[in-house]
Amino acid sequence: MKFGGYLLLAALAVAVPGDAVASCNDSAGPGVDWTDCEKRRLKLSGSNLSGAIFVEANLGSSDFKNADLDGADLTSANVTRARFEGAKMNDAKLVSTAGDRANFINAELSGADMHKAELPRADLTGATLDGANLNKADLHRTVFEGASMKDVNLEYALLARARLQGADLAGANFHGAYMLLARVEGTDLSKTEGLTQDQLSIACGDDDTTLPEGLDRPSEWPCQ
Repeated sequence: MKFGGYLLLAALAVAVPGDAVASCNDSAGPGVDWTDCEKRRLKLSGSNLSGAIFVEANLGSSDFKNADLDGADLTSANVTRARFEGAKMNDAKLVSTAGDRANFINAELSGADMHKAELPRADLTGATLDGANLNKADLHRTVFEGASMKDVNLEYALLARARLQGADLAGANFHGAYMLLARVEGTDLSKTEGLTQDQLSIACGDDDTTLPEGLDRPSEWPCQ
């Protein structure tokens, strides 16, 4: 083989790597890989980003309203103050995702893996989180009012001052969750799992809160 042929083979070997390489300059679309990219203040409302990879990306203050993010990977991404209102995020990965004050109002997050997500003061009013994993998540002051949270895993989650009024919590697992001043007024807790008397005693309920069998309404209720 001539010397030029060796150069051609070497070029092909470099041009066809075994794995795709993330490019921060790629256009938004299904499966785009923006791993570790700086993408703050994007305007992607209504975009199809299903299966996209945003691992460790900075998406702070970006607009994903009504976007399709089903199956997207946002592991360790920064979504502080980002807007996901009405977005489809079923089976998405938000493991260790930082989303202080993020807007997930009416978002679809069924089956999402949100293990160790940091979402203090995030708004998930009316969101669907059925079967989602929020194990060890930071949900301090997070709003879940009217959310569907059937079979959600809240084991060891920080729920201090979280708002759970009107949420559907059938099958939700509260084992080890920290519920200091968590708001459960008028909420049906009767079908939840893992709740203890100690957890209820530091939460905030009222006469309209329905409790699991075997647990008593704390004398501290309603909270002042």
